[in-house]
Amino acid sequence: MGKISVETCDIEGLKVITPTVFGDARGYFVETYNKNDFVEAGIDVEFVQDNQSASKQGVLRGLHFQKNYPQDKLVRCINGEVFDVAVDLRRNSATFGKWFGVVLSAENKKQFFIPKGFAHGFYVLSEYAEFAYKCSDFYHPNDEGGLKWNDPDIGVEWPLIDGVELNLSDKDTKWGGIKEF
Repeated sequence: MGKISVETCDIEGLKVITPTVFGDARGYFVETYNKNDFVEAGIDVEFVQDNQSASKQGVLRGLHFQKNYPQDKLVRCINGEVFDVAVDLRRNSATFGKWFGVVLSAENKKQFFIPKGFAHGFYVLSEYAEFAYKCSDFYHPNDEGGLKWNDPDIGVEWPLIDGVELNLSDKDTKWGGIKEF
């Protein structure tokens, strides 16, 4: 049982994972995480914390990272739909400052693996979304960093919905750009 399909991305280390879904007239079953399958796919990470958030349409969370306690993340949308983004912050990387985005939804059941060294954020496309993710290190509130969601030097092409007010936290309105990073 299990087995996953892994799509590599244009930015080294990022992976989009599609699990096998077993469905019938009663509903479906999906194995969302099996360490053996992930190790076989080249993702050998010990996750130590699971998080979940709920947001309404138009909410944009990010772009966040941990400065001294970086985290590998395995993210997914369990209700609704989000546009999920990772930005490469690895200074020696050929893709430093580049971004990659993917739509994650309850319907497509895709997951996004984001290794250490990336900023992360998402924008809620559906009326409501629940977002769940695994982290390889614990959250340290005094270690949090972030980047401006609309930094022109990064150029994320957020699929903002016309007529829906963008909803950011106070903290997310104050981050600087990648040049200040």
